[in-house]
Amino acid sequence: MTGNDDRALIERFLEMMRAEAGAAGNTIAAYGTDLRLASELLEGRLREAGPAEIETLAGEWQALARSTVARKAAALRRFFAFLADEGFRADDPSAALPRPGTARGLPKVLSTGDVDAMFAVIAARQARVPADPLDLRLAALIELLYGSGLRATELVSLPRNAVAPDRPYLILKGKGGRERLVPISDRARAAVAAWRAHVAAGRPWLFPSGKGHLSRMRLYQLVRALAGEAGIPPDRVSPHVLRHAFATHLLEGGADLRALQAMLGHADIATTEIYTHVDSKRLVDLVNERHPLGEALAAVAPRVDAKPDAS
Repeated sequence: MTGNDDRALIERFLEMMRAEAGAAGNTIAAYGTDLRLASELLEGRLREAGPAEIETLAGEWQALARSTVARKAAALRRFFAFLADEGFRADDPSAALPRPGTARGLPKVLSTGDVDAMFAVIAARQARVPADPLDLRLAALIELLYGSGLRATELVSLPRNAVAPDRPYLILKGKGGRERLVPISDRARAAVAAWRAHVAAGRPWLFPSGKGHLSRMRLYQLVRALAGEAGIPPDRVSPHVLRHAFATHLLEGGADLRALQAMLGHADIATTEIYTHVDSKRLVDLVNERHPLGEALAAVAPRVDAKPDAS
């Protein structure tokens, strides 16, 4: 299946919308954009998308406004119904599409223990003899996803020399053409250096594949396979979930929300807040322990969450 197949079917669908459904011009334009972007993300395989591919799309949509997700899901529902009605596929996978409720749900969560388990699998792989260079590639990918919060597209399209051994950051151009500075940990730089030694000097990409670079779909598959090997349900893990874990764990460690906004490349601080569902008990403890009135209050009244005296 090729991207041309998707494009032809999308145009046929939009023509049906114009002729039979009488859809407004703005709706047709929005649906066309949504379907083309979905096809691009799935590398021209939207026509044959199943639950796993739809989950990939839903992961990419997690940071979007609820109304935008609802529109994108509606476009795909109508497109898949059209494919089934016209005989281009025997089933309709629309049930797997998200249905935004009255409030945007929190992204899936990984604990630090989950992340440790994934890195333990990588370490065990790297210790095998003979060594497999693809294990070095996996280590570099996960270190950059979890250690720097890169988007999947940003990660797979990194130039070969984007991460310099003597520079603890890289500059990325993200959504809307906005540039941002992304810190790169010592561990990540070491992992990238080990992998880059296996990438031919003439290749333009850090993670080459065929004539181009590693695809987002392949990255998604690698992450899910790693999760399964680490004993984590694969449907809980995706590149986007690792980006979310980066933000969440940094915030839990005391990072500033504005700093996270800059590192994640969010134009609106409200988007960053969606990623940072910090445990409420930690926030209560932070106020009680760090607020200037904390000691004074403790002297005159016990904490309401204090455990009763066993005596």
